[in-house]
Amino acid sequence: MAKRAEILAPAGSPEALRAAVANGADAVYLGYGDFNARRLAKNFTADDLRSACDFCHKRGARVYVTVNTLVRDRELAEVEKLCRDINRAGVDAVIVADLGVARLFREVAPELPIHASTQMTVHNLEGVITLSELGFSRVVLARELSHEEIRHICKSSPVELEVFVHGALCMCWSGQCEMSAVIGRRSGNRGLCAQPCRMQYKLGETAAPGYPLSLRDLCLVDYITELSEMGVASLKIEGRMKRPEYVAAVTGIYSRVLREGRAATDKEKKVLADIFSREGFTDGYYKNRLGRDMFGIRAETAAPEGLLAAMRKTYEGDIPELREDIELYCIIEKDKPALLAAGDMHGRRVLVQGPVPEPALRVPLSEENVCAQLQKTGGTRFVAKSINVKVGEGLALALSAINAMRRECLGELEEHYSPKKERCEGKFNVGFKLVNRKEPPKLTVSVRSVSQISDALIERAPELIYIPLTEFENNTEAIAAAAKKTKVVARFPRIIKDTEADEIKRLAKLAADMGIACASVGNIGHIRLSSECGFSDIRADYGLNITNSHALREIRRRGAISALLSPELTFAQIRDVSKIIDTEAIVYGRLPLMICENCVIRAQTGACVCDNHHVLVDRTGVSFPIVREFNHRTVILNSQKIYLGDKRRDWERCGLAYARLEFTSENARECVQVYDAYLGRGDYMPHEYTRGLYYRGVE
Repeated sequence: MAKRAEILAPAGSPEALRAAVANGADAVYLGYGDFNARRLAKNFTADDLRSACDFCHKRGARVYVTVNTLVRDRELAEVEKLCRDINRAGVDAVIVADLGVARLFREVAPELPIHASTQMTVHNLEGVITLSELGFSRVVLARELSHEEIRHICKSSPVELEVFVHGALCMCWSGQCEMSAVIGRRSGNRGLCAQPCRMQYKLGETAAPGYPLSLRDLCLVDYITELSEMGVASLKIEGRMKRPEYVAAVTGIYSRVLREGRAATDKEKKVLADIFSREGFTDGYYKNRLGRDMFGIRAETAAPEGLLAAMRKTYEGDIPELREDIELYCIIEKDKPALLAAGDMHGRRVLVQGPVPEPALRVPLSEENVCAQLQKTGGTRFVAKSINVKVGEGLALALSAINAMRRECLGELEEHYSPKKERCEGKFNVGFKLVNRKEPPKLTVSVRSVSQISDALIERAPELIYIPLTEFENNTEAIAAAAKKTKVVARFPRIIKDTEADEIKRLAKLAADMGIACASVGNIGHIRLSSECGFSDIRADYGLNITNSHALREIRRRGAISALLSPELTFAQIRDVSKIIDTEAIVYGRLPLMICENCVIRAQTGACVCDNHHVLVDRTGVSFPIVREFNHRTVILNSQKIYLGDKRRDWERCGLAYARLEFTSENARECVQVYDAYLGRGDYMPHEYTRGLYYRGVE
């Protein structure tokens, strides 16, 4: 019989942790320190963390700590200290989003399991396999997957899988959103998302304002048994910013429904809606039903006070420690050491050995005497459901010896329930600090369309030219001509579901047949996929969120020869990165702020007109272009282009190998004008522009 999935509940505060455990959570996840994706939650101090582990373990619940933000080089020493605190507290696993942080945890706390956060945007089997090879024991899958896509990954996954089943949905794929960082300097990748998707926008200059980026909350309560039977290890409830009453209500319903193997009642579904919803719930991604029905906003009505009071009652009193039923077997025979075995209902078994009994001088030892001592399990989590004793005739054994055997036996059994308090620790290998290269970076070009590539642009000899893989279908001659004069890089889509892999492989073959050997990828799973497609030179793109030297080391380990650094880094932070492989930064162009599975245009208008010009207009009148991506996904671009043509000395002194010009909406003539400006000739200057985050940074 397959193991039942765990219910994993959010604990944004010690009160929420109590609420989760009291209402049946098998595990909780919580934040500790400044490197978790909910930095504005109450989170936990070092003392809180130790107490939380003790509290949960005594009640049969596991504790996972989130360290799931991007980290810069100068912060790694602080993360190392945090890692040691977590390791010593006895937590059951750590959840990370940064490849460099995962490397640090493997070195400092090699026995501590590592889970991959949904911020790593893992959405296919290749990504799961790659992370398993990098030492992860569990992967949290992206929320955008359907039940069939999850089932496919479950069948071949080498590690545990975790799936969100309830709570808030982001419009953008998790880990790929730059909107909060660019607009408000509060990075969602650093735990300070300002929730721009919940704000009001117009879809075009003349449209009425609405909420085209605000999705309803996820609710998969009708499918949790199905997910468990698929082989999903953990069913995750979102909500570390929610109040304890919310945690109590949602955790209680999900845990009861799963344990009892039934459907949720109408009354339970009403409780879920009353405690928090956005005009109802959605299962659109899971059932592969995208569209307008997935969108909604939070009503101003508060949860009923009676419901809140009822939820508080579930966790405000004493929460009993977990009692486990066990069976005990004791054999005391002549001339042999006494034996005591214990077994629980989960198949765990231990055996201990005691002294050899002596001949009885007066009253011999009886089975009743032994049973009486073995029943004394108070002070432990165990209850002796049955005791089987066999005692030879005329033997004597001190009751203190029987008690000692009982304590040793139950102590060994207890070790199966709680993680080791004293795990081993290692030394963090910071590595050599490589000196930044002195020569200026070479210019590279990225285009959205082959129509942006002109003979004039090619004559200027960019070091690399990135062309979307989808453009290879109908532009063979133009791309082949470009490849004769400069190195062409086939740019893979950031999102490639398993159901889309065959189409990507077909397009990749077109590129390979033209002699293209270089590919750029924006997801950890796509390094493996691009290699399987025959590309020998793999370059990491911005979807991989590289912000520190150790993340570079990890992608080099996977075979990448260069990496685009995160646009959230300042020039000073880029200089800090020890560049063990070639690095690149975007010095011109519109940054992609969101990539959306749910097409913004089609969801709002009901029509597929994504190839036309569309903009998203915020409350201040700022327009954000919307462009179509592979397989009808949409990308929201920044309203302004990064322009640094007049700041060459600043980016030339960062040690970069390449400086990228990211062309999105420009025509072929504009592309040449921009390129010339970065060569120091011509008078091109955008009408409106931004310096990006290279000077101001993000929190």
